[in-house]
Amino acid sequence: MAKDAPKPEEPKKPAAAAAAPPAAAPATEPAAKPSTAPATAEAALAEGEAPKKVIKAKHSKNVIQGIAHITATFNNTCVSITDQKGRVIGWSSAGRVGFKGSRKSTAYAAQLVAQDAARQGMAHGLREIEVWVKGPGSGREAAIRALQAIGLDITVIKDVTPVPHNGCRPPKRRRV
Repeated sequence: MAKDAPKPEEPKKPAAAAAAPPAAAPATEPAAKPSTAPATAEAALAEGEAPKKVIKAKHSKNVIQGIAHITATFNNTCVSITDQKGRVIGWSSAGRVGFKGSRKSTAYAAQLVAQDAARQGMAHGLREIEVWVKGPGSGREAAIRALQAIGLDITVIKDVTPVPHNGCRPPKRRRV
């Protein structure tokens, strides 16, 4: 209602004086537009969020418990959040967050990756997670800390890095 009150005052000013109010009216109109723009932007965001939630609710399982699969290689960090059966709810990687080249393998990139994936999972109602970590990369611990910092309850941290029992057959000896 406060937005409606200034609008009747603006037409009164141009009716009182013809020369001065046109300069005053544009000054008041831009002031009125920014005050209404955030309201409409907030309304637009609220409207934009509602359809997204509805879309997610159609495909969402409303999962409370899930598993965070962290794959930390020397070149990249990927985080996938699944339900207990292994169906993916949300995922992210350092490339998706916007890192390129050698910056994808940093701990900071892993932190942002984990936050992005956790937000996707929390949009589906996720609260508790098990963390399965795979790989030797530098983003292992940073990703776990980011998941904990964003508000998810971590119940188990499990290392599932594959270890060869005897490994592959090594290549032939190099001849020079």
